[in-house]
Amino acid sequence: LMAWGGLIISLLLIFLASGMLLLSRRWQKQSGLPDGSVIYSDGGTWFQNSEVLTDSALRLAGKPDYLVEQEDGRLVPVEIKSGRAPQIPWPGHVLELMAYCRLVESAYGIRPTHGILQYKDRAFSVDYTATLEQDLLDTLLEMHEDQYASDVNRDHHDARRCSSCGYRERCEHALIS
Repeated sequence: LMAWGGLIISLLLIFLASGMLLLSRRWQKQSGLPDGSVIYSDGGTWFQNSEVLTDSALRLAGKPDYLVEQEDGRLVPVEIKSGRAPQIPWPGHVLELMAYCRLVESAYGIRPTHGILQYKDRAFSVDYTATLEQDLLDTLLEMHEDQYASDVNRDHHDARRCSSCGYRERCEHALIS
């Protein structure tokens, strides 16, 4: 009788472990993260990583939402967007993802083949191509040239965005003081 009790408990534990494994796989699919190990997280879901990735030559710094290391050693940056997906990813979101690809390459010495933009209802895999990298470099150059321009104007009418802007104190177009 004792042997049956141990067998039943063992079977229940195996069943429970199998259920948890299936549930964790479903959660990973819903998260938009690719297969692999999360090695970096800015969202705090698994663990908070305070390390800012930098590329000093480009004067670029940032923190992707997630960085996933796949079994073959490739690194995939993942950027989570809270809104619904457009038909195609917004160009600014693509450039942001390309910046994270560049930062990953600079910090880890491994060039990502792609990154993932995860919207609320859909994910896009975006290849890290030479063309998109050049778009990023051109945009950064333009931004650095405009950094000291006096004719740069605010591009929104949302006080909430101004309240969290790091340039609000120096901006003559700020909506709030």
